Amino acid sequence: MRWRVSAPRPQLHPFPRGVPGRLSSRRSPPRPRSNTASTRPGHHSDSKRESGHSDGKMITNRCSGSRRGRGCQANTSTCWTSQHAPRQIQRRALLREGPTFFMGHILPLTSDPKPVFFPTRPQLCKHRWEMDSRHIQDPASQRLTWNKPPANVLVIRKIRDETLVEPFKELCRFLVEEKGMMVYVERRVVDDATLSQDETFGSIRDQLCTFREGYDDISDCIDLIICLGGDGTLLYASSLFQGSVPPVVAFHLGSLGFLTPFKFESYKTEVAKVFEGNAAITLRSRLKVKVVKDLLQRAHQQQELNGLLPPSHTTSEAGKVTLQLQVLNEVVVDRGPSSYLSNVDLYLNGRLITSVQGDGVIVSTPTGSTAYAAAAGASMIHPNVPAIMVTPICPHSLSFRPIVVPAGVELMITLSPDARNTAWVSFDGRKRQEIQHGDCIKITTSCYPLPSICCHDLVYDWFESLAQCLHWNVRKRQARLADDLSDNSDTEN
Repeated sequence: MRWRVSAPRPQLHPFPRGVPGRLSSRRSPPRPRSNTASTRPGHHSDSKRESGHSDGKMITNRCSGSRRGRGCQANTSTCWTSQHAPRQIQRRALLREGPTFFMGHILPLTSDPKPVFFPTRPQLCKHRWEMDSRHIQDPASQRLTWNKPPANVLVIRKIRDETLVEPFKELCRFLVEEKGMMVYVERRVVDDATLSQDETFGSIRDQLCTFREGYDDISDCIDLIICLGGDGTLLYASSLFQGSVPPVVAFHLGSLGFLTPFKFESYKTEVAKVFEGNAAITLRSRLKVKVVKDLLQRAHQQQELNGLLPPSHTTSEAGKVTLQLQVLNEVVVDRGPSSYLSNVDLYLNGRLITSVQGDGVIVSTPTGSTAYAAAAGASMIHPNVPAIMVTPICPHSLSFRPIVVPAGVELMITLSPDARNTAWVSFDGRKRQEIQHGDCIKITTSCYPLPSICCHDLVYDWFESLAQCLHWNVRKRQARLADDLSDNSDTEN
């Protein structure tokens, strides 16, 4: 992998002086030093500090590396060890299966296909153990860093739009002739009649590498993706990579452009900045979705106990996985062409949460919260928030509001036993298929996010898109009162 996401190391803040063995802002009075071993469990005298941690849970009074005259400030501080940290901290540092976030970020830092995850756990300071939970990582500090200069670039162009032919040719000519890049494009784009008849573009067209979706795997060949189009073009680029996704530069040449912050007029400058590295980046989480057929077919006669499915029916071994996808925006389950209400059951980590009766349900990422979910009444979530949003579509209930669940859970959607009709599911608006009784849809957060390069920074770009594309909180300004008028008429006699 030629790229990685870098961030400055968080500043370590020492524990307050004189706080014996607990995280608290209240200071305790200094305890007298004694040469005899204390009878309190977990307390060590000075004679035991050099011989390891023994059976105790903390080291008090003095850090093992501190000596008078060395400038150490840990003389009266308490130092937690990583192996004997409090049980609450051990639970917080526990690695679970599936995606693990470091303050809401997934950091692919190595060449291994699976990203490296940093859990919240004790960190070693110079003379003491330090808790990372005392520092909140600033998402704006995430920067794109190239381990090697990029060599292969994938250019995705919005099809059926003749206005993008000239920008596409101009970008390809710049990448091939001036930057010396190997450019990959779709075969149907190269075979376009407009490009085929352009003799001036013939020399550039012969140097392009072509591929076909569903036939050629280019996931291990691409270092950078450049999109020319709108939000749908970015969604299509995400679908081409079912594993690790290269960084994406999206130019706004489509209709809405909520996910495309760059203007094509300055494409040379923007692309050159990206090649140099140190660009702000947003890791947009994706959903890992599995469609399992006949998972519950053999369990339809068994009763659920307290809404909990039997363990044998929550594994993919009981059914056949017919489809597995990485979804950037949302998974939509709806009633399809039927006139009946959609009736599906929603499970969270194998336990029944609720039944959705209405037109359907939307399971979206924070990126997708500004798409179909926003139209259905959901809140808009910043893409750096690790969460999954569940939004009903026209529910037949006045109290069914959208909910947000943690990113590490697994959601499962099935048809209710008393459902009158089947349901239909689509993934980012594509690959629509029918869901019948006994089938299920398993959804969890993917460990392969989409790294989207920011034009300015991830906070400014998001609010700029809210204002420019969705006209968020746009209204006429209230006129100010004249200086000689007062709004305190209710207090006058």
